[in-house]
Amino acid sequence: MGLLTPYDDEWPGKFTAEATRLSDALGDRVLRIEHVGSTSIPSLRAKPIIDIQISVASVTPLDPFIESLAPLGYAHLSLPDPGDDVYPFFHRPASWPTTHHVHLCQAGGLQERKHLAFRDWLRNHAEDRDTYARLKQELADETDASDPLAVFRYTAGKVDWITQMTERALESSSEVGGCPE
Repeated sequence: MGLLTPYDDEWPGKFTAEATRLSDALGDRVLRIEHVGSTSIPSLRAKPIIDIQISVASVTPLDPFIESLAPLGYAHLSLPDPGDDVYPFFHRPASWPTTHHVHLCQAGGLQERKHLAFRDWLRNHAEDRDTYARLKQELADETDASDPLAVFRYTAGKVDWITQMTERALESSSEVGGCPE
């Protein structure tokens, strides 16, 4: 199977089912659960990984989240940027390849706003969504899907474009009174 697959109409349902499991496991610490990433954007080819953003009052201390997510099969992976104190990352299953990613963020914080603004921008701007799809496909064509390090290079190849679109989306949302819901 290639790195990217055509949009799957089952992805929203997979998100909903997993969001319920996560909400049950984390309880009242959850303030908001959102489907983010390419699988949340209708018609966009994507790696078949459900990205989930969970907004909480504070991402620290992190240990209670690690302990609550482990029984669901999630492993915590500490990443340097933006870091565990801003956007902790978990994946399921613990081994490669993964099917679900969970990102914790502070409710109302910049990470929450950035990811929702980017998602909503692509949902509402077909030309930019198509440009992103072409970039993703070009990078995927150069990527060995069985090599986790190559997949990280694929992700890194999108960073500049994503940053530009996110800045545009944030500027647009501030002009109309806030991040789109």
